[in-house]
Amino acid sequence: MSTHHPVAIIGGGLGGLTAARVLHVHGVQAAVFELEASATARTQGGMLDIHEESGQKALHAAGLHEDFLEIVHGGGQEMRLVGPDATVHVREKDDGTGARPEVDRGDLRDLLLNSLPDGTVRWGRKVTAARALGDGRHEVTFADGSTLTTDLLIGADGAWSRVRPLLSDATPAYTGVSFAETDLHDADARHPRSAALVGGGFFISLGGRRGFLAHRETDGSLHVYAALKADEGWLDTVDFTDLAAAKAAVLTQFEGWHEDLRGLVADADTVTPRRIHALPVGHRWERTAGVTLLGDAAHLMSPFAGEGANLAMLDGAELAEAIAARPGDTEAALASYEQALFPRSEASAAESAASLETMFGDRGLEQMIEFFTAGPAAG
Repeated sequence: MSTHHPVAIIGGGLGGLTAARVLHVHGVQAAVFELEASATARTQGGMLDIHEESGQKALHAAGLHEDFLEIVHGGGQEMRLVGPDATVHVREKDDGTGARPEVDRGDLRDLLLNSLPDGTVRWGRKVTAARALGDGRHEVTFADGSTLTTDLLIGADGAWSRVRPLLSDATPAYTGVSFAETDLHDADARHPRSAALVGGGFFISLGGRRGFLAHRETDGSLHVYAALKADEGWLDTVDFTDLAAAKAAVLTQFEGWHEDLRGLVADADTVTPRRIHALPVGHRWERTAGVTLLGDAAHLMSPFAGEGANLAMLDGAELAEAIAARPGDTEAALASYEQALFPRSEASAAESAASLETMFGDRGLEQMIEFFTAGPAAG
């Protein structure tokens, strides 16, 4: 079975949904094809700081900024930076005036989903291949054997994009940093020491080319990344199906750290492995008729500049606005979008790569103290 969609967006993450919403605002219909089985198939998880100049700009374009303010996590811009001995070196309060309010990723995704006409998102559609048909048209094949054709194919399908090979032979490479991701549920009641350590917002502890990055979630849980410079295969040596064994293996990497910090792993309810990958800084492609990329598909970077979700949303909004502003001239719209996309994403990817080297270098704690006390205000 094959269907035709004038505009097909592959991927229903924040970037793809923002593109669909802004197109809808301008009267352009798009279809979104998402791998996940439903909107509730998995917890989206994780807190995001939404930047005034990028993510919030996209929400203004989507006509959703006022609704966004309703789901902001009050106090979420609080920040603490501590050493391996749990000494607090930097503490910043959330006074409500910061330009990067925190929001739960799932709440933000729901805001975008609920702003789209019913049926815009097609769930459970796993892409297996995409190919050019000529004259800017493309065909996409799904795991169930069905296909679609489209006049404009937008790859918003993340790090391992199936659309990217139409434009580029670049693939994500391991950055040298691995995460053991933990959750501590109902933290105030069940994990009060960890809750007191992390505080109300974002928490960083660094030292010896490793550290802990944590957020307090809107549901009262703590979401923690135990991060370290490690060989790509290190996570494969750990049995993450055995919670106790996984905790013990991760904790061997934090010998000598304060027991309260080690508790972010020792007392965790879940432990999940994650390698951090990135596309080459400055990734770009030649203008190719009828297809483009946004978000991680275009510029996957490490999370250490906090730009990924913000850029994906800005990409989606700017792409949609370019398309709406040039009815009948898709190529001019895509050329205009990519002209702004490439230098912006290169600058952010370079910043993310530099932040990774700083945070997980030999003087990571000292350099981050200098950054927060002498550099721009956090949050």
